[in-house]
Amino acid sequence: MSNGSAERAVVLGGSIAGLFTARVLAEVYGEVVVVDRDRFTGPGVRQSVPQGRHAHGLLARGQQAAEELFPGLTGELREAGVAVGDVSARMRWYVDGHRLRPGPTGLLIIGAARPVLEHHVRARVAALPNVRFLTGHDIAGLAATADGSRVTGVHVQERTGGSTPRRLDAALVVDATGRGSRAPKWLSALGYPDVPVERVKVDLAYTSRRYRLRTNPFTDEQSINVIATPGHPRGAFFHTLGGDECLLSLTGLLGDHPPTDPEGFLAYAKSLPVPDVHDAIADAEPLTEPVCFRFPASTRRHYELLPRVPDGFLVVGDAFCVFNPVYGQGMTAAALQARTLRQHLGGTLRPARFFADAARVIDAPWEIAAGGDLAFPGVTGRRSVKTHLGNAYVARVQSAATRDAEVTNAFMRVAGLIDPPQALMRPRLALRVLRGARRAARDDDQLAA
Repeated sequence: MSNGSAERAVVLGGSIAGLFTARVLAEVYGEVVVVDRDRFTGPGVRQSVPQGRHAHGLLARGQQAAEELFPGLTGELREAGVAVGDVSARMRWYVDGHRLRPGPTGLLIIGAARPVLEHHVRARVAALPNVRFLTGHDIAGLAATADGSRVTGVHVQERTGGSTPRRLDAALVVDATGRGSRAPKWLSALGYPDVPVERVKVDLAYTSRRYRLRTNPFTDEQSINVIATPGHPRGAFFHTLGGDECLLSLTGLLGDHPPTDPEGFLAYAKSLPVPDVHDAIADAEPLTEPVCFRFPASTRRHYELLPRVPDGFLVVGDAFCVFNPVYGQGMTAAALQARTLRQHLGGTLRPARFFADAARVIDAPWEIAAGGDLAFPGVTGRRSVKTHLGNAYVARVQSAATRDAEVTNAFMRVAGLIDPPQALMRPRLALRVLRGARRAARDDDQLAA
């Protein structure tokens, strides 16, 4: 499929993934239309994005990619009061009750309420002269040639009484509708085989609440994060929102979900392996009631394994791969997929080639998230020898990081998707990991004696 300046591209979904995608499509297509069921009225939580009330962030690689797509975005967010800081030096990380030793990495992480981040990115996209938003519309299905070999547009319907579907022609349609994507059903209706799916079932829940603090636990930090492990499976992400306001998201998996009643929420915070979070909110002023978001499973749809796909149709973001949100990878993966799409827009766009390259972008974050979740015995999914060995080694990395800032920084580079997971096994670092893990275990034994 050739890309001509007079052609129209349609993006289904005004999510972060949809916005990043619209940004790169606008460089090539004469018109880009972003279709969404919501009506955007400002930086508020959207009805169709229930996870919007919970902790969100752009990992280090995502910050770099977003800055590449939207120069000056990081500074703009900082001026708007969004927390931007070094992923190690400005964050307090805990594993199994021990703090990872911090040290400057030079890598930035953006921690923001999702509606705020989305609002700033949407404003940047809306300012592009060849982009328009079609809001308050449902997607009724794809339009295609009689033989189904090419998608030629999409049927949309306004969300008002008495409306009827209408066709929106397009040279390219990109599905960025998120985890509820109907793309597999649409392709099946066009005669294509089922999309292979891989799932890792975690039965996770986030419960979040905003507070106004009476005492500041952050000093010069922007967040306190308690990483869930098989030994201590309850976790927390505690972010400053600027001034004296903060957002606490408690996490629990395999049905051990943080309660939504205030007393239960506080008790759950107290059960964490470190007191920092509970002590900060014990006398804080609640600004919202606790609200819960449930996440059943990480889901990877292997479009790259389909023997054939139609021209004129792509899938990105959570519609392509949904990660356990505790790893914070979703928005970063969407930005990286947008960069991959940009590379394919220079010539003839072949969906099969895009899917193959997008899958390679997904490989590392999927290995981190799905592999990490499989360290929990109750999580269901396919475990390989590599999974068992990798999780055993990562546990040693985390243990060593409580004593060695260099190991912490290497771990953060991998978690931030700067380096591949294999970087943790480089000989020099592996030696530090083994030495540090032994020292940490010895110190723990002495404390227990």
